[in-house]
Order: sequence, then C-alpha cells, then structure tokens
Amino acid sequence: MLFLIPSILAPDTSESVLSPQIKEVIKETDYYFVENIRTTRRFISELKVGKVIDQLHFFELDKDTPLAKIKQYFKAIPAGKSIGVVSEAGCPGVADPGALAVQIAHQLGMKVVPLVGPSSILLGLMASGFSGQSFVFHGYLPIDKVERSKKIKVLENDSKKGQTQIFMETPFRNNQLLDDLLSSLAPSTFLCIACNVTGSDEFILTKSIADWKKQKPDLHKKPTMFLLSI
Repeated sequence: MLFLIPSILAPDTSESVLSPQIKEVIKETDYYFVENIRTTRRFISELKVGKVIDQLHFFELDKDTPLAKIKQYFKAIPAGKSIGVVSEAGCPGVADPGALAVQIAHQLGMKVVPLVGPSSILLGLMASGFSGQSFVFHGYLPIDKVERSKKIKVLENDSKKGQTQIFMETPFRNNQLLDDLLSSLAPSTFLCIACNVTGSDEFILTKSIADWKKQKPDLHKKPTMFLLSI
C-alpha cells in the first residue's frame, strides 16, 4: 500500500493535529518518499513510535525529481512492502510533488490510503467565511511585480463568480505580496489572511481591503495562506 502521511504545519503540534492512525502506520512502515529527508527524519523521531531512524529508507521526491527517477524508487523497494509519502508540511499530494508517486502507485495497482491530517489550504478556507462550494488554489503568484498585479486583478474578477481564490507566497516575500494586494484590489474586496495555521500564534482574519490598509500585519517569514472573495 501507499500511505499518504500528513505532517505538522507548526512546531510541537503533533499531539493535537495528527490522528493516532498516523503513528500506527509509521510503526509498520520502513520505506518513504519524502520532500525533505532531514525534516522527515526529525518528524518521525519526534513521534516517538520506537523506530530506529537509521534503519529506515528515504527516497527524496521534490518538485525537481523526474518521473523516471520515481519509477526507479518503486523498483528499488522489495515486493510487498508498504510505502509512506510525507510532505514538507501538511498533506502529501495537495500542492505537493508527492502526487507523482500517487500516479505511479495507481498505475502499478497499489492501494492508495490517504490519512487524516492538517491542510493549511482547507483550514484557511474553513475559517475564512468564504464559499466552500467553489474555490481554486493557485499556488504561487508570479514574482514579477507587473505580472503579479495583473494576476491579482484576474483573481479578483474570478471571485465575482462566487469562487474563492486561494494562493500563497514564499514566507520571506509575504509582506511584498500583501502590499501588492492592498494596492491592486478594490477597497470593498475581502481578503482572509491565514497565518501560522495550527500554531500557538495562529492568526486567521477576514477583512475588507479598506480595513486591512488601516492596520497591516507583519507576515515576514510566517507561513501564510491568502484567500480572496467579493
């Protein structure tokens, strides 16, 4: 089986956000496709399930891993052994390169088992007050300032259809993105900022652009989801 194993979004939250099933699966799993080997080793160690980390097998699967390489990973794992897929943060396969492993697993006739865990995309949507019937996750917006401004206008227009627009940025560029949102969007457009979701300093708030301009938060180096609605 291929187990999709969610990891934590914020430090020291495993006991509160992960289901007991995750520990049970990790106890029985020795082979892993992971976005970051070092992070995953630390994650499994902190769960204290009795596994000897140096006896586990990790295959790196990030956004640059070619499909042919992932197929080689599958061939290197003994027949009958289950595999875990672990993202850098949150749920594997959702805005995550682990989806490629899932595709191959289906082609090989393996059973794919998604486990319950935190997703900053869905948790932000749940807490935004925006439409959960129709929504789109865009990942990262263009880095170029002009192109990003154009994209923001497109998202704002799409939100007029009743569709929630969700996107993110590299944490150290959050403040620049927020500045662009405040300068590009109409004052009446609503923006939800979901910052450090599940963390002790979690911050999730929805306000109009006009109100955000009155008191702008500092999001520098803080994992954040941005959601738009009219």
